[in-house]
Formats: sequence, structure tokens, C-alpha cells
Amino acid sequence: MRFSGFLSSAVMVILFVGCFMAVPEVVTAKHGGGVTRHYKFSIRMKNITRLCRSKSIVTVNGKFPGPRVVAREGDRLVVKVVNHVPNNISIHWHGIRQLRSGWADGPAYITQCPIQTGQSYVYNFTITGQRGTLFWHAHFSWMRASVYGPLIILPRRNESYPFIKPHKEVPILFGEWFNADPEAVINQSLQTGAGPNVSDAYTLNGLPGPLYNCSGKDTYKLKVKPGKTYLLRLINAALNDELFFSIANHSVTVVEADASYVKPFVTDTLVIAPGQTINVLLKTKSPAPDAAFYMLARPYFTGMGTFDNTTVAGILEYENPKNPENAPLFKPSLPAINATNVVANFSNMFKSLATNKFPINVPQKVDKRFFFTIGLGTNPCPKNQTCQGPNGTKFAASMNNISFALPTTALLQSYFFSKNGVFTADFPDFPLHPFNYTGTPPNNTHVINGTTKVEVLPFNASVEVIMQDTSILGAESHPLHLHGYNFYVVGQGFGNFNPKNDPSKFNLVDPVERNTVGVPSGGWVAIRFQADNPAKLLHLREMEELFCEQLRGNDDEDEEEQGFFCEELLRRHSAVVAAAVVVLAEKLLGSDDERFEELLLTDDEASFFDVLRYLSSMENIYI
Repeated sequence: MRFSGFLSSAVMVILFVGCFMAVPEVVTAKHGGGVTRHYKFSIRMKNITRLCRSKSIVTVNGKFPGPRVVAREGDRLVVKVVNHVPNNISIHWHGIRQLRSGWADGPAYITQCPIQTGQSYVYNFTITGQRGTLFWHAHFSWMRASVYGPLIILPRRNESYPFIKPHKEVPILFGEWFNADPEAVINQSLQTGAGPNVSDAYTLNGLPGPLYNCSGKDTYKLKVKPGKTYLLRLINAALNDELFFSIANHSVTVVEADASYVKPFVTDTLVIAPGQTINVLLKTKSPAPDAAFYMLARPYFTGMGTFDNTTVAGILEYENPKNPENAPLFKPSLPAINATNVVANFSNMFKSLATNKFPINVPQKVDKRFFFTIGLGTNPCPKNQTCQGPNGTKFAASMNNISFALPTTALLQSYFFSKNGVFTADFPDFPLHPFNYTGTPPNNTHVINGTTKVEVLPFNASVEVIMQDTSILGAESHPLHLHGYNFYVVGQGFGNFNPKNDPSKFNLVDPVERNTVGVPSGGWVAIRFQADNPAKLLHLREMEELFCEQLRGNDDEDEEEQGFFCEELLRRHSAVVAAAVVVLAEKLLGSDDERFEELLLTDDEASFFDVLRYLSSMENIYI
């Protein structure tokens, strides 16, 4: 059973925790070299059939996988998400550097409260210094099993790729299909303490392919022309599993990872962890061969417990084959399920492009160091309950032997409004009780549970984090994701990290820049990044401009009058408070009510906050 975690930097805090195009509804005026692109996500149930079983799943705009979001470097994205399903939900923009836009990152109870049924939320962020392939997905419980889609970032207009222009660009998303409700699967696991039941199939662009029962017609086929170069945008949207991927009789050239260009290298087998993206160039054969070719993916796994040991297949077909009915279908050879050396060798091939046009800025000196152990432990079984984890306990994922407890108030909200009691800033920098991490495991496997501890970083600090796998309940690879930031993978190795010898081997010249990395099974990985994104310090003028823009956006109102109203309101109160009161007052009173402007334009700050508290209490919102 694999533990997949995340790092959230939204408040300068480390918390180790076939596609359809969605055409923008509006593309507004340019700003700072980019444009603003508006999308709308309607979260709806949709009946989908896979493996000869139909069920209703949560989707965006009725699509599975979800719609493709496309922008250019420098563009601003404004995405309105409206929730029409019974479940709470939020959307995470996986890999976007949320510079001063931490509220838009998306993890529920971390940067925002989840979007409740019948409610909406607007994600607003600018794409800065990134181009390539990322993706978006739900970030509430296991909703991401069906709610995900590609986020394609093109270079700025009139700028080119640092590689040959492809004939065509093709997103390929790896996912999973559950015959059961994924929410029921994870809830059962949390109740019993056992590992969650595995998926019934992997999918390629939402389709399981011909190697699964009753799925021959549900096969993704990539049709290509001979002698052309295709850019394949690979996205691993599976819940927890790292995957091997290969195309029979074809090699590919890796050119980008996690929306950062890399020095090109050729391979016939790729390894992609959940949350990672890889762009590869596929040069098709010429003349066209009289054959078709499987594209296969299956998991890499070394831990204990169960996993989905199946293979998803798509088919690469050349246009206008001479003898399609009798053409052979070739199958690639994939590494063994537990081929850790293959994974390590592949990971070591990634180096940043590091040119004058695409420079890197890896910290050469370190202000703050952390050493985090990653692994599985156990919690005691509650009284009068039967548990199905090791020796009648419950599985528990942990870092430095602490299992994170999700709060009921969003961490960024509590940090911004200085609300006490939500978290404590005392997460240990190093393990409390050091041991031989990859050797004989300790007898006591219990973790510290039920705490919401964080690390608070000084602004602009250079940070180094060593993440060490443990063998407490079996060594395995752990994918870790840093929210809102990128980092440089400066080193990795097997066994226990040696603070005296290993740092001298770090690559500080051209390390790969990523947002997600797999901690090696039975080993360690070292990352560095600059803590230069103080999300708490969302610039007041930016909030004022956003607030006034939304206020002026009402076509039924005179723009000049709304502009005057906006400036008067902001002259008296902060943008945050002003926006909150406008939303609540307009919803409860209506903008035509005489009390509306009277309440909002009071000069009495105390009365203003009384209005805010009164309106919020009527809406059951805590202020």
C-alpha cells in the first residue's frame, strides 16, 4: 500500500501531506504580456460504462476525463467551479506556481474550505515562468479518481519550443477505474484500518483497453502519419501508483518534466509517478510499417499490501495500412513490477535544460534544513472495533512519525485571520527518535496521531529537505508533491542518507526542476527550493483591482457609478472585508435594497464589522 503525500507552501508552511477541450467562455484584454482566460467547471454526475458496468460518477462538464484547459505562459486563468453534486469538492491546479495566489491552489481545508453542494468558487491565478504540461484534479477525499484533466501551457505568443516543432500534440492521461464508488472505498479503509481496495482497471485517456474483460471497444487509439514528430503530453492522474510506460518498437525523446524543460534524452521505457507529467517526442517510422503497436502501462510496486497488478493498453496505428486485417500487433516488454534499479536509473537521467533563455536558480547555500522520514506505521485499534491492519491495528502514513490530522478550518484562512487553535507551528525538523531507517524496523510501529503540525518558513529562505524512506512496514517508493512551488532534485540514493558524505555528490549545476518526486524505495531524495512565495501577503492593490473588476463586471449597472462605489468602499475598508460584505449583503438584501449601500458605506468601522458578523451568521459562516 503506497503512501502519496503533498507539501503545501501556501502560507510559507511545509505540510507533508481522450480529452475534451473546454473552450474559454471569455478571453479579455491583455495584461502584462498575457490575456485573461475564463473557464467554467460544472461539477455534475454522469453515467459512464466501463468493464461492462455502468455507474454514475462525478465529472466536470459531463466529461471523463475532464476538459482540457489551455493557456500561454503569462496568461491569467479565472475558473468558476459550480458544485451540482452531493459531495463537497475543491480543484487543485497541480504544479502551478501560485505566486501570491495561494487561495487558488485548491486543497480542501488547506488553502480553502471545500465547495459545498449548490455553491461556487472562483480560482484566479497567473501562470508565471512555466510552459509545458500540468494537470488539474479534485482535492477532496478520493474525488480525483474521476475529476481530473490536462492543463496545457503553451509558450508565449511568437516564442517557440527549444526542440523541433511537433506535427501534432497529444495529451495522454493515465488514470484508474473503480467499479465501486471510490468514496466508499476510502471510507471503508479509514474505518477498518486496512489498505484501500484496489482499482479494477487502469485507464488511458479514460479507457481501459483490450487486455481487460469486455473492453475491446473501450481502447484508446493513437493514429499517426509516417515520418512525423508527435509531442506526447503524459500525465499520471492515477491515485497512488507509479507506472512503467512503453510503446512497442518505438523510442521517445524526453524533453520536459513537470512543465520544466530538460536536457533531451532517448528511452524506450518511461517511469511516471502519480502527479508527475512528462513531455516526449515520438518520431514515427517511415515508410509506414504494416503493423500496429501496443502502448502499455503497468505499476511499479515494492511495498506490502495489495495493488492493482494489471496492464492498461492503447494502440498506436499508422494511417492507411496496406493490410489492416492481417497486420501484426506488437507488444513492448515492460520491466518487472519491482524493478527499483530501472526506476533509479531513469530518474537520474533528468537534468534541467539550464540555458541562458531557460536558466535555473538552484540555491547554492542553505538557510533551513529538514530531515523527514516517510513511511507507514500503525495506530491502535479503537475499543470495541475490529481492525484489519497489521496485527489488528490500523495503517497510518506518517512523516517523522507524525500522522497529519486535517483541520476543519482551512489553514490559510486561519493563518490569514490569525485564528488560534487550528494548527501548531512545531513540526519537528528531524525525527524525534532516530533509528536505522532502512534496516531492521523497530518493534514499536505506532505513530503520533491526530495532530495538525506545520513548519513556518522565513520569507525567501533557501530550504533543503531530505526525505528518507523507512522499512517500518516494508520499504516502498513514496511520491511527494510540493504545492504552489517547484523544487530542484539535487540528489538521491539508497540506504540511509549520510549527512557527511552524500551532500558532496549533490548536483547543484543542472538538477531537474519538478513539483513531484518519488522518494526511492529503501532510499532517500534531497530537494532544494527558495521560499519566495508569501501567500499571506496577497498584495492589497491586487485584491482591490480584482474586487473592483468583479464589481464593474455587472452589465446591468453603470460602469462609472460602480467604479465610484468601489473606490468609496475601499477608501473605508480593506479589500478582503469589503468583498465579503458585498457578497453577503447582496445575497441577503439584494443590490436594489436601500439598506445595501447604506450599510456598506458607513464610516463607522465597528458598525461595518457588526454588519459583516450579522450577515455571516445568517449564512452560517464563521467570522
